[in-house]
Amino acid sequence: MSTPSRLGLIIGSTRPQRFADKPADWLLEQADKREDLTLDRLDLRDFELPFFAEATTNLHAPSADPKVRAWQDAIRPYDGYIFVVAEYNHSITAALKNALDQAYVEWVRKPFSAFGYGSTGGARAVEHLRGIGVELQMVPSKFGAHIGGSDLFRVHPFGGNAPMSDIADAIQPSVDAMFSDLVWWSRTLSAARAAS
Repeated sequence: MSTPSRLGLIIGSTRPQRFADKPADWLLEQADKREDLTLDRLDLRDFELPFFAEATTNLHAPSADPKVRAWQDAIRPYDGYIFVVAEYNHSITAALKNALDQAYVEWVRKPFSAFGYGSTGGARAVEHLRGIGVELQMVPSKFGAHIGGSDLFRVHPFGGNAPMSDIADAIQPSVDAMFSDLVWWSRTLSAARAAS
């Protein structure tokens, strides 16, 4: 069997009352059942990134701030990424946009997907994320997972606060497709990066 793809799970909300931990924990449990990938949590809360204030992107010059360099070091080893995306006013959080901007070289030619949530399953935010990712020379996967509508109210603390297993039948096929696609892309792109 091939070496498992190493994927980073980036939690894009930093609010104290965020919902993101519940789907992130469930996603990590699903990843543990697979032999073709590993999934590590990368929580933006742990990095205390300043707002982008570098002279330029690290594509053109090394970043000066040690917190920014620590973020770049943390994301660099991964073959691909899954973003846990909360939808704020039809887009991604400011914290996630800032984290994306604080690196460049580390994202290039790596695949990504998203696990979105919100009234429309975070779909509008995920579409914004896809455009940002393409500009960073990332490869967006067609597949992702979304929690919206009645499923969101069923598992959200402001609703029924049911366990994620209560909606697993609705989202598991999407999660499985997302994992499989990211593994394929991560292997393909890792080989292409190594060859170039």
